[in-house]
Amino acid sequence: MNRSIWKYLKYAIIPFIVIVVCTLLYMITDWLSTGIIADWLDKNFMYEYYDENYNNGLLVRKFNWDGFKSFLFITLLLTASVVSVICILLSDFLKRRRREKTAHQAAIYLDRYALREVPIPAEFPREYAEIFLRISEIRQKMQAQAQTLHSETERRNDLVTYLAHDLKTPLTSVIGYLTLLRDEPDISVELRNRYTGIAMKKAERMESLLAELFEITSFRISNIELQMQTVNFSVMLSQLANEFLPLLKEKELQIDEDFRPDVMLLCDADKLERVIDNLLRNAIAYSYPQSVIHMQLWQGEQEVILKITNSGKTIPPEQLSRIFEQFFRIDAARSSTGGSGLGLAIAKLLVEAHGGSITAQSENEHICFSVRMPYNNHKIV
Repeated sequence: MNRSIWKYLKYAIIPFIVIVVCTLLYMITDWLSTGIIADWLDKNFMYEYYDENYNNGLLVRKFNWDGFKSFLFITLLLTASVVSVICILLSDFLKRRRREKTAHQAAIYLDRYALREVPIPAEFPREYAEIFLRISEIRQKMQAQAQTLHSETERRNDLVTYLAHDLKTPLTSVIGYLTLLRDEPDISVELRNRYTGIAMKKAERMESLLAELFEITSFRISNIELQMQTVNFSVMLSQLANEFLPLLKEKELQIDEDFRPDVMLLCDADKLERVIDNLLRNAIAYSYPQSVIHMQLWQGEQEVILKITNSGKTIPPEQLSRIFEQFFRIDAARSSTGGSGLGLAIAKLLVEAHGGSITAQSENEHICFSVRMPYNNHKIV
C-alpha cells in the first residue's frame, strides 16, 4: 500500500478496530460475569407499563432508547478520548522507534558507502541520498585539503633541500678562502684582497637567500601593510633598469624600454620596487646571452599594464602554472642559474596586496610577465 494513503487511512481504521475490540470485550465480560452488564442495562434502560388496548391491561417491557442514546454518546465520547490518547502515545512511540531505526541504518549506509568509498548499490534508500551526498562532499573537501597539505609539505621539504644546497655552496667558498687567509699569512696584499672580496660576495649571497626566506614567511603569516603614495611609475622603471647595468654587461644583455612618459601611480613605492627588482633579476637570470629584455608600460581602461619579456628556454605549461607558488621551484637545471625560487612568490604577494594581478606566459623561447595595477583614478598624463 502506498505510504501516503496509509498515513491518512490508519486514523479511520484504528478507531474502528478499537470499537470492535471494546464490543468483543463487552460480550466476553458479560458472558463471564453471568449477565451482570445485561442486568445493569435492563435495570437502567428498560421500563414496564400496562398497555390499555388489552383487557385488564397487559404488562409491556420496552427499551428506553432516549436514555440509552445519552449513555451511548457519553460512552463514545470517552472512548474517542481514550483512543485519541492511545493513538498519540502510540504514534510518538513509533516515531521514536522509527528515528532510532533510521539513525542506525543511516550510520550503516554512511560507513559502508560514504566513508569507505564503496559504489552505491541500486537499492540504496532514497531518504539517505541527501545525507550521503553531503557526507561525500565533506569527504572530498577533506581529501582535497589533505592533498593540498601534502603537496605543500613536499614543496617545503624541497625548498629546505634547495636552500641547504644553495647555502652550502657559498658557505664552502667562504670557509675555503678564510682557511687560505689563515694558513698563508705571507700572501700578497692583492691576493688577500681578492680572497676577502670573494668571501664577502659569497657571504652576501647567503644573506640574500636567508632574507628572501624570512621575507616571504613574514608576508604569509601577517598582513602586508602598504605605505601608499603617488609616484612617477615611468621614472621608477627607468631608474631600476639602470641599476642592473652591471649584471646586464656580464651576459651582454640589453633592456629595451617602451614606456608611456609620466605614468602616475598610487602605490607603496618600496614594495613595488621589490616586485620590479625580482622580475628583472628573473629575466636576466634566464635570458639567453646577447639577447634583449623588453619592458613595456601603457594604460588600460582602469589599470596600468607592465610587461617584461625576455628570450630564454620555454617553460613547460605544468611548471608555468605553478611558477608563483610559494614553495615551488623549477627544475634544478634552471634554478642553478637563478635565485632561491622565492622572488616570484614575493612579487605575486605584493602585487595582489595592491589589488593588482601578475601572470606569466612562455612560448617560442620567450617568457613574458604581465603586471596589472589599478591606478585609482590617477590619470596618465
